[in-house]
Amino acid sequence: MNFLAAALLLGALSAPLALRAQSAAPSIPQPAPANPATAPALGAFGKTSQSPFTFTPMKLPHLSAGVLELLKLEGEFSADVASGGGKAFSSWFADDGVTLNNGQPALQGRTAIAAAANWNPANYRLSWYAEGAQMDPSNQTGFTWGHYDATTIGKDGKSTTTSGRYITFWRKEHGKWKVALDASADEPPPTNGMPTP
Repeated sequence: MNFLAAALLLGALSAPLALRAQSAAPSIPQPAPANPATAPALGAFGKTSQSPFTFTPMKLPHLSAGVLELLKLEGEFSADVASGGGKAFSSWFADDGVTLNNGQPALQGRTAIAAAANWNPANYRLSWYAEGAQMDPSNQTGFTWGHYDATTIGKDGKSTTTSGRYITFWRKEHGKWKVALDASADEPPPTNGMPTP
């Protein structure tokens, strides 16, 4: 490699990452000032001499718009279940949806899922977050996966939490996303940094 080619390559590699990320990033709305009237938790900050917080979305150029849509959808699903419990959980399923859980028989159909998902957030809390997603090129199906925590609160007030992995398969029906399949499994045992065979 001659000196000129090496200099050009070095210049390309040292271009600011932000500049490269901007050119590859999907269109993201411009930052908007937070409004203390619509976000009461920010009210105290609005009384300072400085301007209120500015919301600046992260630029994730490697995530497609479809993946971002699924991640947002999964967050809405989790938030709804955190406040609404089992009734909210079953409401997200397609009529022919399926759940698969460790040590439990498969449940098929929203009616069967609703009959089994009869928990109240006061005594059972299910929360999760997505770690990844993939969208079908048709933008009609996709899946998310991540980590969940399920906390049971006993009559004595003591709680027990189990954690695991989940995958949710999504399907768009008449323009609205529904859960086609939800499956979960226990977390693997800790490896203490050692690879498993």
